[in-house]
Amino acid sequence: MNSKNIILAGVGGQGLVLTTKIMSEAAFEAGFDVKTNDVIGLSQRGGKIWGSVKIGEKINSPNIAPGQGDILIAFEALEGRRWREMMKPNNSVAVINEYEMAPTLVQQEKEEYPEDIFEKIAENSELIKINATKIAKNLGNAAVANILMLGIAARYLDIPKEVWYKALEDNVPTKFIDMNKEAFNMGLEGNY
Repeated sequence: MNSKNIILAGVGGQGLVLTTKIMSEAAFEAGFDVKTNDVIGLSQRGGKIWGSVKIGEKINSPNIAPGQGDILIAFEALEGRRWREMMKPNNSVAVINEYEMAPTLVQQEKEEYPEDIFEKIAENSELIKINATKIAKNLGNAAVANILMLGIAARYLDIPKEVWYKALEDNVPTKFIDMNKEAFNMGLEGNY
């Protein structure tokens, strides 16, 4: 597998740190060099958060330069729009949750929530938009939306399914493993 630069973006409480950990552990277990970076900032207040994962033969830094992202996983739609310019033009994929959480200025009616989110993302990347939060709720827990989206991103990474399963088993509470595997498989197989 060629090196892959992955950007994860969302708001606090959406499982970005867990997703980053599962992805990096799976890649490491599959024999790749991995570097990660989480900037959680206002995560406990629903503020914007982001992280990066770089996977390849030899990775020197977790930082991704503008225009060098291969995969964007955005757990909230507007956060996907914010990070679109980090992606390789016409040679990247953006997995975007249709879920919207209005930022503070929108809640205070000082700004409008953009209506062109998906159009802007699609200008630069192959767009895979999914209502992951709704699908996860139908599975029994909205918290597995991140794992559903991870399954979609896994299509673009050369990591065996059983390695992903081990990373899930090592990081998810036992009582939620089956639900997380189901969500991951739905994303991986495109059966959602």
